[in-house]
Amino acid sequence: MNAKKLIAFLLILSCVAAKAQTTNSTYDQHDLFTPNFYPSAVNEYRAADGEPGPKYWTNKASYKIAANFDDVKDEITGSVTITYTNNSPEALPFLWLYLDQNLYTLESRGQAKTPATGRSRYGDVNSKFEGGFNIKSVKLISTAKGGATATNITNVISETRMQLRLPDPVKANGGTVSFKIDYSFFIPKYGSDRTGIQDTKNGKIYAIAQWYPRMCVFDDIEGWNTLPYLGAGEFYLDYGDYDYKITAPAKEIIVGSGELQNAQEVLTATQIKRLAAARQSDKTVMIRTAAEINDPSSRPRKTNLTWHFKLKNARDVSWAASTAFIWDAARMNLPSGRKALAMSVYPIESAGDSAWGRATEFTKGSIENYSKRWYEYPYNTATNVASNISGMEYPSIVFCGYKAKGRGLFGVTDHEFGHTWFPMVVGSNERKYGWMDEGFNTFINSLANLDFNNGEFKQGQRDKASFYKYMFGPKSETMMSEPDALKEANIGLALYTKPGYALALLRDEILGPKLFDYAFQTYIKRWAYKHPTPWDFFRTMENAGGEDLGWFWKGMFIENDKLDQAVAGVKYVNNESTQGALVTIENLDRMAMPVYLQYETASGKTGMVKIPVEVWQNGNTWIEKLNTTENIKNVTIDPEHIFPDINFDNNTWTGN
Repeated sequence: MNAKKLIAFLLILSCVAAKAQTTNSTYDQHDLFTPNFYPSAVNEYRAADGEPGPKYWTNKASYKIAANFDDVKDEITGSVTITYTNNSPEALPFLWLYLDQNLYTLESRGQAKTPATGRSRYGDVNSKFEGGFNIKSVKLISTAKGGATATNITNVISETRMQLRLPDPVKANGGTVSFKIDYSFFIPKYGSDRTGIQDTKNGKIYAIAQWYPRMCVFDDIEGWNTLPYLGAGEFYLDYGDYDYKITAPAKEIIVGSGELQNAQEVLTATQIKRLAAARQSDKTVMIRTAAEINDPSSRPRKTNLTWHFKLKNARDVSWAASTAFIWDAARMNLPSGRKALAMSVYPIESAGDSAWGRATEFTKGSIENYSKRWYEYPYNTATNVASNISGMEYPSIVFCGYKAKGRGLFGVTDHEFGHTWFPMVVGSNERKYGWMDEGFNTFINSLANLDFNNGEFKQGQRDKASFYKYMFGPKSETMMSEPDALKEANIGLALYTKPGYALALLRDEILGPKLFDYAFQTYIKRWAYKHPTPWDFFRTMENAGGEDLGWFWKGMFIENDKLDQAVAGVKYVNNESTQGALVTIENLDRMAMPVYLQYETASGKTGMVKIPVEVWQNGNTWIEKLNTTENIKNVTIDPEHIFPDINFDNNTWTGN
């Protein structure tokens, strides 16, 4: 290029740049692409690449529970023996436990947060249900050659938590302590959409959760995690082995987390035979039919029965009971060749092929799919329970709305069993980081919609422009918010929808499926049965995916930044369209994303240029040269509305 042409070219660039820089943009590249994104130092417990460090530890809590279920008083009376292993490097002079049922005392903080109008997690805002744990005794169990002895432990109840002050600290690096708690509580009908009672024509359905005192987590991040249970935030629990028994009237059918140990005692010979057939069948097999619900021969002829279940290496157990259950089951085929059993229980009101008659098919499809995509299902059973709970997950058992049908039933089934992977296997802190289970799960659900039955429940296209404005609207909140600190109306958006969308965007457009899927699988394998933080997830995805994603985590997850890309104008090199076009694009808000620039020439030729996000490292303006030889008819940023732009009105330039 000769000097005269060079001067003309530079004048064009400087004029365009000067005009662009006058735009009222809030973008700051130094803030978004900060070199100091990671605030936490790595140590021997958590490594710089996002994996557990060489001295990483988690404590273990195992439970042996014996409970009596009174279906007249709606009361549970029980005792739980907890064996707690302290694998931390610190001796523990006291322990903390969750008493979640205390949420339902009239003086609890959660009840105090109940709004005077609108939706309540406790049913009728004017209801006066008085629940909560009645802790009858807490005793330390000591073993000696002569047997076991029990002595009282000083305990202090602080609403939904209880502190045990031990006579001797639990030793570090493997010390253990065992203690027994006797307790009772009345079952709430509307237990903040996690536990409850549903009336049906053939009896009540009881969905029972948070039904025994549970250990709080002691970890390397905060020590004891004792955030109160307020209803919106979920749970953070250690792993252990469970051995539990439920004694109930013989008319009740009980299903629970884990495997039934004494089928010969609690089922009929016919039901045992049908279960054996179901274990060999990919098609749903009826275990108890609708016609048998009121048939006395469908239950053993006894007054009471004790149901015995076991589950190993889990973080919780739950169960359900009803005289009204229809029961069906089918075999699940897992990648290793192992077989497991999918089951569904539901009332006659929920029966039919358009409703819960397909629940076991949905359960089987969901678990087999996620086992192939991400990590093999760890349990030997999976039970779907129709209840007044719209959707809630526990290890190997979920509660779903008894009125759900078709697409809705598939969606809630797939979502709740998707929680097997987050947070049942990958044990994140739901009480603080709800998006690490709900958002991750929403993301894997989006792929399952395509996978199941050749896309039978594939979602239709949404109005993306309206969706993005809603997702980043003035009332929206950042997903990196404590769930209890979010407005109730924003929980679905901040913890489910936005992180689910963000992960899909990361997979499809930024890392690509091959790198993303490998990194995501790596994260699950690294943190299975452990307690990752957001930073462990971020580091793993970057190291296994090979990209610096600090800008993405900051804009989408940490902050609530908005994206507004715009076409500022089009010029021609040396004012000659035959020499190419210069398109000026601007970043007007705080978030940055790659730019997909589509153009059309006067003769109708079209093209697409994909510009990496790194162009925004140098400011809020970028000039892209198009190697065209004729006038430009139009230029459009992101014509498919892939990125979360809040204003598509300024994304198109049209020439004369």
